[in-house]
This record gives sequence, C-alpha cells and structure tokens, in this order.
Amino acid sequence: MPDKESASSLVDIREDYLLELSQEVLENLLRDHTTGKNIFWATHDYESLGKEYDYHAPIMPELITGERGMIIRPRVLKSKENQTGRSKDMAEVFTPSWICNAQNNLVDEAWFGRKDVFNVENTTTHTWQTNPNKIEFPEGKTWKDYVRATRMEIACGEAPYLVSRYDTTTGVSIPIQQRIGLLDRKLRVVSENTETSGDWLEWAQAAYKHTYGYEWQGDNLLLAREALLWTFIEYYQEKFGKRPLLKSINFMAYIISWNLWQMDGLRCVVPDSCKDGVMEKIQTLFGEEETKVVCQGCHDENIHKHNGIYCLIREWGVKDLRTREDNRKIRFVDLIPRTDGK
Repeated sequence: MPDKESASSLVDIREDYLLELSQEVLENLLRDHTTGKNIFWATHDYESLGKEYDYHAPIMPELITGERGMIIRPRVLKSKENQTGRSKDMAEVFTPSWICNAQNNLVDEAWFGRKDVFNVENTTTHTWQTNPNKIEFPEGKTWKDYVRATRMEIACGEAPYLVSRYDTTTGVSIPIQQRIGLLDRKLRVVSENTETSGDWLEWAQAAYKHTYGYEWQGDNLLLAREALLWTFIEYYQEKFGKRPLLKSINFMAYIISWNLWQMDGLRCVVPDSCKDGVMEKIQTLFGEEETKVVCQGCHDENIHKHNGIYCLIREWGVKDLRTREDNRKIRFVDLIPRTDGK
C-alpha cells in the first residue's frame, strides 16, 4: 500500500493494495460461503480477456492483481459505453449520495422519532450539513441498540447506502465527517461512545455483523466488500491515529464476506443456479435418456421452490441448537414468510 497516498483519498481501491496487506484479506473478500468457492464474474464485460474471465468463471486473486490489475473499477471510472451497457442489461443504476442521504435520514427519523439526527439536508443544492454534536438517543434506546439494529441494502451494487467513501455517480471523495451511509452512521456512534481500541473494535464488529447487502454481479460485489473493509480501516485510523492490526482487518474481511453475498434477489439463490428447461441425461431401466429439468420455483414464481442453490447467511451471536455451532448459518430465503402454508 503506498505510504505517500492517504487511504481516504483513494476512490478506486486497488486489489494489489489488499494483497500487500495479506493474501488472506483478498481471499476473504473473494469468498462465497454458500458454494465454498469464490464469487464469480456474473457479467460478460471481461470475457474478451480470456476464458478465465467468462461469465461463470470464479474471480481469482491472480486475475485481478499484478500485471492483470486495475481490471475491476468503480462504475464512475468505467467507460460510458460500458456504463450504458450494464444499465441496459442488468438495470444497473447508481444513486447519487444526496439521495442515499435523504433516504437513510428517513430510516433514522423512524428509529429516533425525530428529524435531522445526523445531518440537515439542503434540497436546493443537494447537499447536507452534518450535525457537529454527539448523537443523543431517545428514551428507552441506547447507542448500543442503534449499532445492533439490522440494516440491509438490496441489490447493493457498490453499496452506496451502506458506506459513502465517494459519490458513486461523480467519483468525488467524501470526508469521514460528511459521510452518510448506514454503516458510516453506526461507526460514528461507535467512535463517539468508546475510548479504548478494544471497545471500539468490539462494537465496530457488532455494527458490521448487523449490516447486510447482496448483489448479482461479482465485480460490483467485490467493490462493495472492499469499500466496507476500507471504511473500517479509515474510521479506526481517524479515531486512533494508526491502522488496525492485521488480525482485526482479516476478521472484518471475514465478517464482510458473509454479510455481503452474491445472490439473485428475485429467487434467493446463487445467480443462474436454477435448472429450468435444461436437458440432462438420466439413467433409466431402458438405458440413458435425456429429460428436461423443470425448476418448480421458476415455473410457479414461488421463491421457496427453486432447485437452484439457496444462499446462506450467518445469524451472528445465535447458536444452532442442532449442530451447537455459534453464529448459525441459515438460508436467506427462510427469512421470507411462506404463502403456501408450508
């Protein structure tokens, strides 16, 4: 990682920087805990670079570092043609920070029971004025409750609603004091209410464990994961004047790899994992025959009946009574109420 370049000034987090921190950090950020493999590209944008960059190919560290580095870049740094293509093919539209701020303010207004908790919006100039005072909490609620409140960004792209290191539509960096993401707000509260590094790390980890997001395209998901990890480093450095220990960075990367995952949000499965209309060979009494596989979930539009790979997440702090495992794994789809009575 360059010594002369402040982390807070970097919009594009180079994968080589992560590799310089440790191989484990980058490997964590590429991990898919549902499949036990790496996240995959899930976009045709890189196929001209070779078969290792095909739509279904896994994103491997050696494909995005060294001489092959600087391949995955934030949307604002992509070509206009590429931006247009992704908007057309994947409905990829990124939201300006002022809109993210306005919507996040509504979430906090409902939680706090009052307006303008973290900042005051200027709707004419599309800017905001940060509240310079320590955040006060309503009767019956504490700062710890806020940190542990569950938040999620659906189809998160580069996760502009969670962390706001830069405006995803302009590329302009946003100073820590002016950031407006849901996780930024939690980390501000943690910094205002802790003194020691140990306490700060404990509650920062709690903030991350209760913040979720999912995304279809692998490159966007990696960018989002990187942004959350870098945000952790930046806030710690802002609070204590030094970078967190590598073991803390590695563990945070592990949390992030669980809480931001690759998923088809309409089906709750790994993208393109449903087999519907696919011809497969099966062995019968009369020999090998071809048959068409039907995904009942796709056919009936029933989210609970897909034959794809349902995505797993962790419930941090909850023990699985069957396996006795801490931080139990559950299928995300099981959080969605059934309508078929089963």
